[in-house]
Amino acid sequence: MAATVDARETRAEAWRSLAALHGLIDGALEAALQRDHELSVVEYTVLEALSRQDGWHLRMHELSRSTALSASATTRLVNRLEARGLIARVLCQDDRRGIFSELTETGRALLREARPTHDRVLREALATAERAPELAPLVDTLRRLPRR
Repeated sequence: MAATVDARETRAEAWRSLAALHGLIDGALEAALQRDHELSVVEYTVLEALSRQDGWHLRMHELSRSTALSASATTRLVNRLEARGLIARVLCQDDRRGIFSELTETGRALLREARPTHDRVLREALATAERAPELAPLVDTLRRLPRR
């Protein structure tokens, strides 16, 4: 029984560390992206996800997966980004029922401007986390992940 309790506590501790690291990074990114580029972290995530695709577009369910948002929250987010001219909805050529969200030139330009801020703040947040004894092992693990 003690082994089960220890394993459970180890998992819980790991989850708390991951949540703390996420909160630290997310808060720093949110503040900097809002201040410098009028973008939220999730808006940046959508622009960045679209930029990695051939044709700069994804279907709504793919955007939901990349942002970890519900379908309705993703629709609201896409509506906001579309209203700002950062993305556009286009019909799928192969399936007329399908609609893609596609990165516009304005969206690509904003992403190019915001990417250095995102990268700098992420680097700084990880350096801060590395100095916290409870987060340092997690940061070390992240640094050792293979690059794609």
